Amino acid sequence: MKAVQQNAPLDALWQAPAIIWVVLAGEGVAAVLTLAPGGGVSPWVYFGLTSLVVQWISLTTLGALYLLRRPLGRLRPPYVAYTALCLLVLTTWLFCAATWLLLGDLWSSLKDDWKDMFLRFTGVAITVGLLGLAAFQNHWRARQMAVKAKQAELEALQARIRPHFLFNTLNTATALVHQRPQDAERMLLDLSDLFRAALAGPREIPLAEELALTRRYLEIEGLRFGERLHARWDLPDTVPEVRVPTLSIQPLVENAIRHGIEPSPSGGTLDIGVKASVRDIVITIRNPIPERAMPTRGHQVGQSSVRARIHALTQGLGQLETRQEDGHYLAVITLPREGGNEAGKAALSAFPDGPDQVSTR
Repeated sequence: MKAVQQNAPLDALWQAPAIIWVVLAGEGVAAVLTLAPGGGVSPWVYFGLTSLVVQWISLTTLGALYLLRRPLGRLRPPYVAYTALCLLVLTTWLFCAATWLLLGDLWSSLKDDWKDMFLRFTGVAITVGLLGLAAFQNHWRARQMAVKAKQAELEALQARIRPHFLFNTLNTATALVHQRPQDAERMLLDLSDLFRAALAGPREIPLAEELALTRRYLEIEGLRFGERLHARWDLPDTVPEVRVPTLSIQPLVENAIRHGIEPSPSGGTLDIGVKASVRDIVITIRNPIPERAMPTRGHQVGQSSVRARIHALTQGLGQLETRQEDGHYLAVITLPREGGNEAGKAALSAFPDGPDQVSTR
């Protein structure tokens, strides 16, 4: 998945409102054809036959586009539009021929001979198709502009997260260089991986990699807080293959430390869990709520930025929820499941104590 996925050009046609509008537009076309000058036949009979043909043409065209959605999805939007127009005209010819073969005597007694019928329906199909083509192109351009605007917004949100993360970790590194050089060296190695992810990494990474980055961040903070900080991991044996925004779990863990662990003189335990079901993946970050909060230094990372990136990455299927429960603060990320991956287990090699329980100091 990409940070902002772009749906296939014709995806909107499979939604219920679009199908309803197609049916209503077909009835409008049938009404226009009925009101056109012609023989003195019952308009209701002619409207019924015309409506039958028009609806079969429109719905069959939609069905054909749906069956061809995968190959059409690989084409550029203008080619998709022209293909849909040609398919509409071809379907019109086929149904006109079938209607004349089955109801030719009845139809000729009403208004048209077969030439008039073909010309009438073909002209209407081309006219409606061209109007639909223009509307489609305008809609696609508007959607492309909206996607670009959304991408720019997400990049701005990421830019707000990254300086915050770098400034705080650099402050920790500065404090340790002279006091505990060996720990500082180990911390700087972890810090280099985090810098790489923050500054030059992709917009989204596998969940296992994000958990490994979070682990490195916790090791850095463990050097700062010592025995005050403990991390408890509850992970499956194999981390599901699902992609998450880069540095999406880490900021939530950072907030949990800043607001749940740091204000408490005795520190506390931070719980990080991943649960996989058939339909989704649930990631939970849980920290104790201190009795009396103390002011913290540094910038505050807005949860809204993480929520927006998750929403964009999953096309609204994923979400971030926060709540208080039994004296603890919970941040819960829900992601749609994409399937398992044996490589996920290997990606957890950054967890030396095993995937189930890890105590971070």
